[in-house]
Amino acid sequence: MLFGDKHVERYEETGGEEGHDWEGTQTLILTTTGRKSGDERKSALIYGEHGGDHLVVASKGGAPEPPAWYLNLQAQPEVQVQVKGERFTARARDATPEEKPELWAIMTGHWPAYDEYQTKTDRPIPVVVLERV
Repeated sequence: MLFGDKHVERYEETGGEEGHDWEGTQTLILTTTGRKSGDERKSALIYGEHGGDHLVVASKGGAPEPPAWYLNLQAQPEVQVQVKGERFTARARDATPEEKPELWAIMTGHWPAYDEYQTKTDRPIPVVVLERV
């Protein structure tokens, strides 16, 4: 099973042939800029789509603090995205309160455990919209 750095490595090496389809869902590679280091940081994340945008969820399994990639994109919202063999630049933003119920439903359709993760934490888990630049 692919996960973490090994997942990113195999995904990039194979243009997503290995790693895009994962555990019954789909993943993309999100590259953020480290808010402290300035280094590239890559994460394999489950994604959905809505109106031409890609969606990811900053759940960290329901941990009280958000994932590092989310903190990075808050500091620098311009990111790189890879979906299978396609790479593009995107601007990341949180779904608005009006958008979130619909987008959350899309994402729980891809990974139902997001609902469980939300019960584990008091922080509202964001749905992040990746808008192609």
